[in-house]
Parts: sequence; C-alpha cells; structure tokens
Amino acid sequence: MTNDIDRHLGKRLRQRRRTLGLTQQQIAEAVGVRFQQIQKYECGANRISAARLWLLAKALEAPVGAFFEGLGDDADASEDDEPKRSYAKLA
Repeated sequence: MTNDIDRHLGKRLRQRRRTLGLTQQQIAEAVGVRFQQIQKYECGANRISAARLWLLAKALEAPVGAFFEGLGDDADASEDDEPKRSYAKLA
C-alpha cells in the first residue's frame, strides 16, 4: 500500500534524476539496486528506507531534506503509522 509520502518522495526522486539527466539504470548502479527498483520508488509503489534515501541523496548530489520539500503537514499517512509528534527538542 502506498501513501502520499511515498509518492511525494518518488516524485522528488524522479525530478532530481531528470534534472541531472541521469537514467534509472545509472542511479540504480550508484546505489546497488536494479533499475526496476528505482521505477518502483519513483511511482511510490515501494517505500524508500532511510539508508537507501541517504544513498540516493548522495548519488543525486542533494540533501536528504530536499526529498521532503513541498510535503504538507496534512499528508495522508497510512493508518498504521504512529501519530505525529514534535521532535524539535531532541538533543
């Protein structure tokens, strides 16, 4: 099951990849997966783990936070996600 956050991250991944003129195959090789997996990430069919997102950001020369830009606070999270919490005071 996909949700709005997975689709948003996939859309941002596709935008960045295309901006750099890279193919799905090139990104896949850079992060150690098959191009089909990149396709699934880009359409939001598969979730991107934190570790994989970090590798993708590095390969795409973008900060991890760039993938979350434009994501509203009202994004539709799946029902099994934990409630939203403020982590602003972690330190």
